[in-house]
Amino acid sequence: MTTAPAPLAAPAVALPAHPVALDAVRALAGPGGHLMPSVALSALAGVDAGDWTRFAAHWDELTLDTYMADGGTYRYRRYGQFELDAVTGELTRLPHAPYRQESDVNPLNGGVERVFDPLTESFAGDPLLRSVLTELGRVFSAVEEGATTTWNVKLHPYRINASADQQGQPAPEGRHRDGVTFITSLMIGRTNVTGGESGVYTDAGEHLLTTTLSEPGDLLLGDDRRTLHSVTPVQPADPALAAHRDVLVIAYTAR
Repeated sequence: MTTAPAPLAAPAVALPAHPVALDAVRALAGPGGHLMPSVALSALAGVDAGDWTRFAAHWDELTLDTYMADGGTYRYRRYGQFELDAVTGELTRLPHAPYRQESDVNPLNGGVERVFDPLTESFAGDPLLRSVLTELGRVFSAVEEGATTTWNVKLHPYRINASADQQGQPAPEGRHRDGVTFITSLMIGRTNVTGGESGVYTDAGEHLLTTTLSEPGDLLLGDDRRTLHSVTPVQPADPALAAHRDVLVIAYTAR
């Protein structure tokens, strides 16, 4: 008697049904970089312009980064991390801890434990943040074909100030990677600045894409294992006025 083969087990994470997510999965599984415009991310996360305006107010509560080895006083930030189960969507905030990158990953500021102020409670609990983190986790698990469903998620909200006396450096270490699995840069707002052009490259230096994130919700995604990224300096459009670029860098590392 012939025994019928056992049915194949369903994947731990189904391929996302939303076309926005599918586009991201294909691009990340292919070249390794992808630009998701604000309108697309907003549709995926179920948010609107009012949500982005509310979320942007958290950037007024960032504090000075005192660890800049270049002596710059242009960067304000906070830091926090979560664990995400991409199958259930459960997002768990982890205890606050120092942030460390080794010098071979970050030659400017690496090699030391940096103690930043934690995310505020209102930031960590913002429904827009939680929706974005969950949807991106599903995208990244789909890229990994379900091999990874649990993610460590590190959050780096940055405000880069610029003035007539000091240009702002969103990526002072130059073209680099962050030593994680997937890296994203989420535009929150630009006020009176020029510059800030983002680039994504292969290890061999091949240019994959260049964009200037401009609308709240514009999102740049990259497979950090296979690509490098950079951002050009920002300057004030009008030197007499305050100028800054606000972004949220989100790093996903497979557990």
